[in-house]
Amino acid sequence: MQTQLHRLNLFADYFQFYVCDGHFETNTSTLWDEVATDRMLAAGSDLVAVGTARNMHVPLILEVHHAEPASDLVEWDQVIDCGLLLPSGTLIAFGCTENSDEAKRFSVQPGSYKARVSYANLNDLSADGLEGNDLYRVQLWPGEAGSITVVKRRSI
Repeated sequence: MQTQLHRLNLFADYFQFYVCDGHFETNTSTLWDEVATDRMLAAGSDLVAVGTARNMHVPLILEVHHAEPASDLVEWDQVIDCGLLLPSGTLIAFGCTENSDEAKRFSVQPGSYKARVSYANLNDLSADGLEGNDLYRVQLWPGEAGSITVVKRRSI
């Protein structure tokens, strides 16, 4: 499998967007609790909900690799690992109030994936919080889906 790289601009209504299986079953209304909100990430087996610093359109770099990518922690404010099941072979990304049927769709090998979610420039926002240089990246590679692990914690 060749590495896929997709640059998206997603509407992060309610300060979140989703990366998930094309036929996800996770109930998104029950994902967020105090712990998930604090770490800016919630996950079900087939969906990752990424918290954002802004309630606006935000940039996402979405990568699918054949193996774990090299670590580049120094370039990111926060990095969190988790798992994601993609049984349909379709990966989608969309804002939480957008219609998932209209989401960007990408073909992947069906199966279990590791996911690494990286956040940059979280504190580089305008005074009103509407503009900013925040950046989000989700990297996926085949592997056993595991629990959520905060690899690098942002400083507030």
